[in-house]
Amino acid sequence: MLLQPKKTKYRKVQKGKLSKFNYRSSQLNFGSIGLKAAQSGTISARQIEAARQAIVRKINRKGKLWVRAFPTLPVTAKPTEVRMGKGKGAVSH
Repeated sequence: MLLQPKKTKYRKVQKGKLSKFNYRSSQLNFGSIGLKAAQSGTISARQIEAARQAIVRKINRKGKLWVRAFPTLPVTAKPTEVRMGKGKGAVSH
């Protein structure tokens, strides 16, 4: 099941600038082993779900898994072969 917010204040948001990754916070809140990002970037719900499935398949009920990333940023896309302008595209994911 893909993650998505139940309700958001605005349906579409502006892209904005991506903040630099903070390397100082490397302490775990849960568990003994963690996965840390090497650089800043966005991650989609499909990528989170694919990583979760791969990790669950590998640990096969020998441990617990906490996913602390949630995809709250809506991504819009215009249909293919549509001319420039005419507003922002519909929310794709």
